[in-house]
Amino acid sequence: MTQLHLGDHSVRIDQGELVGYEVAGHEFIHQKGSPGWGSADTEMFPIIGPVNEAGFQVEVPRGGSAIQDQHGHLRQFGYEFMEATATQALFKKTYRAGTPIKNSKFPDRSTKEWLVWPYSFEFEKRFEVKENALEISFLIKGERDMPYMLGYHPAFTLHSENPVIRTNTGEITLDEVLAVGGRALEVPNCTEITLADKQALTIKTEGFGHFMCWTEVRNMVCIEPITFYPSAVEQKALHKGFNYLLEPESFRVILYPGR
Repeated sequence: MTQLHLGDHSVRIDQGELVGYEVAGHEFIHQKGSPGWGSADTEMFPIIGPVNEAGFQVEVPRGGSAIQDQHGHLRQFGYEFMEATATQALFKKTYRAGTPIKNSKFPDRSTKEWLVWPYSFEFEKRFEVKENALEISFLIKGERDMPYMLGYHPAFTLHSENPVIRTNTGEITLDEVLAVGGRALEVPNCTEITLADKQALTIKTEGFGHFMCWTEVRNMVCIEPITFYPSAVEQKALHKGFNYLLEPESFRVILYPGR
């Protein structure tokens, strides 16, 4: 377990996963074992969304198609711990093109035992706790013209009965998120969201451009920065949402408690 501290901000990281962000005794992150989701955060890369209706294949320029499962194969292998100080920690994943990655959903929730991507890449995740915020940043390095999507999938614990999600266009209730179900509620063209709960939390982003919100319970909600909303297209057309890597790309998510 890696722990970061600054003032009354305390961060806990388990092998690259943000499992705790406590400020003045208030915990913002969904705790494993609580109803709703078995994780606390994860990344969606190099695709976002399900592909079961497309035969678990995604169209790519190299080789015609790649075998992927929901939200991509990055989440299927672990981070390497790189370095840490009292206020920062860096983790990295490295993937070589064509390497089969074991699919944890097989055989109960997927017909594909192995997932493969035809491009090599490095994926860095950095945490930095500051006086008034927690910053999570991502750096993608890889082959030129590699197609990709990126989504960050944190889960926030809810402390009140009727929290509200405030966006640049209005407010979203928890009931509205629940009603959309597994598809997740799209929040397009948005770089800042505030979760108005017992203690407010503002989420600002750089590089993503959109959000989607998901939950199936009333004690947590996932507010997810994304580069592309996957339900905007049929699964077989998911490739329409790709960005293409020309040089190392950086993305940031900043959590401001009390705002």
